[in-house]
Amino acid sequence: MNRIFIISLLGIFLTACSEKVEKQTAEIQIDRQWWKEGTLYQIYPQSFKDTDGDGFGDFRGIIDELDYLQSLGITAVWMNPFFESPMVDNGYDVSNYRAINPRYGTMEDFEEMVKGMKERGIRFVLDVVVNHSSDQHEWFQSAKNSRNSEYRDYYHWWPAEKGEPPYRYSLFDPEGGWDYVKETDSYYLHTFAEQQPDLNWENPKLRQEVYDIMKFWAEKGVDGFRMDAFQFASKDITYPEFPEGYESEFIKYHGLRPALHDYLKEMYLEVMEPYNVFAVAEGAGSTFQDAHDLVDADRKELQVAYHFEYVDMSRTPAGYELSDFKEVFSRWDSAFAEKGWIAVFLSNHDNARLVDRFGNSSPEFRRVTTQLLNTFLLSMRGTPYTYYGDELGMTNLDMPTIEEYVDIDALGKYKAAKAAGQDMEEFMEVLNYSSRENARTPMQWNDSENAGFTTGTPWKRVNPNYKEINVEQQNSDPNSVLNHFRKMTKLRNENLVLVYGDYELLLPDHEQIYAYTRILGEDKMLVLLNFSDKPAEATLPEAQGLIEIFINNYDSSPIKAESKIVLEPYQAVIVKMN
Repeated sequence: MNRIFIISLLGIFLTACSEKVEKQTAEIQIDRQWWKEGTLYQIYPQSFKDTDGDGFGDFRGIIDELDYLQSLGITAVWMNPFFESPMVDNGYDVSNYRAINPRYGTMEDFEEMVKGMKERGIRFVLDVVVNHSSDQHEWFQSAKNSRNSEYRDYYHWWPAEKGEPPYRYSLFDPEGGWDYVKETDSYYLHTFAEQQPDLNWENPKLRQEVYDIMKFWAEKGVDGFRMDAFQFASKDITYPEFPEGYESEFIKYHGLRPALHDYLKEMYLEVMEPYNVFAVAEGAGSTFQDAHDLVDADRKELQVAYHFEYVDMSRTPAGYELSDFKEVFSRWDSAFAEKGWIAVFLSNHDNARLVDRFGNSSPEFRRVTTQLLNTFLLSMRGTPYTYYGDELGMTNLDMPTIEEYVDIDALGKYKAAKAAGQDMEEFMEVLNYSSRENARTPMQWNDSENAGFTTGTPWKRVNPNYKEINVEQQNSDPNSVLNHFRKMTKLRNENLVLVYGDYELLLPDHEQIYAYTRILGEDKMLVLLNFSDKPAEATLPEAQGLIEIFINNYDSSPIKAESKIVLEPYQAVIVKMN
C-alpha cells in the first residue's frame, strides 16, 4: 500500500466521517473542541529527517514528509523547541525566542511547514520554554554583568552579602539550584541545568515579554502551546529551608504556587482568548484538585492537564503491574469525567520507548504488543499524544556504558549517583532501560544507510534494527504496526464515542485482560486488551450481542461462546455493542 493510495483514501471517507459525527451529536450535548477530538503527534525535530546532510533533522525534512503525517490520521503536531540555543539541553535552553536555530532552517521554512500542515488539516502546537532561558540569552548576559541592568529582575538573584542562599534542589545539577557569578557578586536560581537560569515570573514586565513572544508565534499560525516545566514558574526564593529528603516531593514544594494561577489567568486574557489557541502545561501538580484548578473551563487558565503518573509506573526494568495500570488510568478518567480534560500518553521525548516500557519488544511480540498499546491510547477518553516512531514500534537503543550518553540529564544523574556511592552497575542497568536518549534516536524511514534519516553522520546513533522496523517496509504490510495505527486514528476520527463516551472498567481483578466500555448515547464499544504474552480468557456478559469487530490485531475472533472471550497474547480488539 503506497503513500499516494493511502492519501487518496482520505478524501473518500472525510465526508462520511463528518456526516456520522453530526448524527452522533444531534441529541447529545457535548462541549466539542478540536483539541479534545484530535490526536497529537510529537516530533523531536533534530531526529525526524535531515535534508542537508549535517546529521540533524530540519524543517525541510518535515516538509518532505507532510503527506506521511497526513496519512497517519493525526490532527495536530507538537514539536520540541527549535529556537536559537546553545543546545546544552537540546533546545530547552533558549537564547532567542523569536529566531530559528539555523540547523533547522529559516523562518520561511517554518512558515512553509506550518502552511503545509494546515492545508492537510493538521494544526501546530509550539513547545514554549519560559520557566527558564539560556544563560546566553541577552537578558541574562546583561543581568549578570550589572545589578542596574534593565533585565536584572527578569531572573532570581541572591546577593552574596546576604551569605550563601539556602539549599534548593536542582533537577539537573547535583550541587543544587543556586550558582554564583562573580561579575555582580551574587547567585542566580536554576531549577534545571546551571546554563538554564529561571525567569522571574513575579516581574510583570517579564510576563509581558512572554505574552508578546506567544503572540508573535500565534500570528505565524501556531494553534496551541505546550508550556514546558510551567508548574515551576512561580517561585519563592526566600523559603528558608526544606525538610531533609524533600527532593522526592519536589513538586509539592516548588510546583503550582498560588500566584501561578494569577499568571495563567492573565495569559488566558492576553493570548489564549484573543488568538483562539489552547495550552497544555507540562505537569499537573500533586493532586486532582491541582489539575482541575489548571484546566477546568470556568477557571480560564489552561485547557489540558498533562500529568506523569502514567509514565512513572515503569521507571525501572522491574516493570509494572497491570492492576496498577488499570487503577491509575481509571482513577484519572473518573476524576475528569464531568469537568476538565486530560492528555493520554505513554511516551514522549523525556521517556524511553513505549514498547520497551509497557509492552514486549522481543521480535516475537513487538508488532502485536505495540498495536495493543496504540489501540489502548487511541480508545481512551482524553486527548491521545503519540510520539514519533511509536506508530512503527521503534525500540530502545542499547547503551550499557556512560560514554555513549550525551544527555545532560543522564550525565547529571550519573555524577550524583557516583558521588552518593550507589551501585553503578545497577544504576547503568536502570539508565539503559529508562533514559530519555532512547526516545531520541533518528526516525527509521527505510532500510538504506542511517535508516534514510540523513546522508551524513547522524547526531545520535541509529537503532540497528532499522532494517526490520521502518516506514517503507511497514507501508506495504497491511498487518504492520503503522497500518494498524492508521486504522485506529480513522476509527477515532469517525466515532465520537471514543472521544467523549463514558468509560467503564470491566474485569478489574483480571491479571491479564484490560477490558472497558465506551458509551455515548446509543453508540457503544467494548475494548478488549490482553496485556500478557500468554492466551487469556474470561466470562464477560458485555460480550453478548456484539455487532461488529472494528479492530483486531489477530485473525482469530475473541468471542468463543455467548459471553466467553479468549484472547491471544497481546491481542487487541474493539467491538461495536448493541
